[in-house]
Amino acid sequence: MSQTNPYAAPQAQVADISPASAEMENLRRQHLGHEASIKSVGLLYFLGGVLTSVSGIVILVMASDARTDEDYASSVFAMVLVIVGAATVLVGSGMRSLRGWAHKSGIGLAVLGLLAFPVGTLINAYVLWLLLSKKGRFVFAPGYAELVRVTPHVRYRTSIVAWILIAFVMLFVAWVMFFADASF
Repeated sequence: MSQTNPYAAPQAQVADISPASAEMENLRRQHLGHEASIKSVGLLYFLGGVLTSVSGIVILVMASDARTDEDYASSVFAMVLVIVGAATVLVGSGMRSLRGWAHKSGIGLAVLGLLAFPVGTLINAYVLWLLLSKKGRFVFAPGYAELVRVTPHVRYRTSIVAWILIAFVMLFVAWVMFFADASF
C-alpha cells in the first residue's frame, strides 16, 4: 500500500518559463520609451485617419443629394479623403503593431505632413526623427518583435508629470470649446 497523501499539494518540476535574459530585458528597456512614442504616433495616425474617412463619407453623402458640377468635384474630393483616411488608418495600425512595412509608410506620411505649416511641420519633423533615428530603425527591425514577445512583462510607465500635463491640456481644450465662444 502506498503512503501518498491524497490531500497534499501537487509536486512538479517547474522550469523557468521565461526565455528572457537580463540582457534582453535591458535592451528592451533601452528602447521602451521610443517604442511607446512610436505607438502613440500610430494611435494619432489611426484616429486622424478615421476622422478623415468619416469626413469624406459625410461630404460624399451630402454631395450625392444634388447633381451639379460643383457636387461632382466635391465627390472626387470626398473619395480622395476616404482613400487617404483608410491608408492612414492602415499605417497607424501597423505602427501600433510595430510592423516593418509601417516604418516606411509612416515616413511617407510624415514627409507629407511636413507641408501642414506651421504646427504640422513641427509635429511631423518629430515623427520623422522618431522613425529615422537609430532607435526607431531598431524598433521596427524583425528581431525586435521577438524581443517584445519574450519580454511581455516589460511595460512603459507614464510619469505622473505627463499625466498632469495631459490633464491640463484636456482642461484647456474643454475650456476653449465651452467658454471661449461665450466671450466673443
